[in-house]
Amino acid sequence: MSTLTIENAKIENSALILRFVTELARYEKAEHEVLATEADIKTSLFSEHSTTHAVICYLNNQPIGFAVYFFNYSTWLGKNGLYLEGLYVSPEHRNIGAGKALLKHLANIAVSKGCGRFEWSVLDWNEPAINFYKSIGAVSQDEWVGYRLSGQALKTFANS
Repeated sequence: MSTLTIENAKIENSALILRFVTELARYEKAEHEVLATEADIKTSLFSEHSTTHAVICYLNNQPIGFAVYFFNYSTWLGKNGLYLEGLYVSPEHRNIGAGKALLKHLANIAVSKGCGRFEWSVLDWNEPAINFYKSIGAVSQDEWVGYRLSGQALKTFANS
């Protein structure tokens, strides 16, 4: 019988997390955008002052996926929220409940921490993910448009 388990990631999972991040980026046609190194993962996820967390999903003690999340804040609710930054399950292990188990695990963290929201983003062309999210009751936030400053644009603006 197959057993799915989810555990908090440890610093020794840094290379595995980077591998999953790269596989996710490849799926999203953006592998060239992955600049993170194993050292970056160690520092950003596992340093004493990190505000970001990761969990690993195992099938029979073999890692098959991960999720990275952090807590944000809703001024309208006056409560923290949980934001899912990355979710990935290896293609050969999809449709066995691993993605749902990861989301449920994070939903339980959000509830236990008194969060008012559990949010994430999905690429508009990723129909399998969109359909999956709808099947668990998630609602798209189409009225909000995301904006981003990064790289040189961020530095230019910060120094202007």
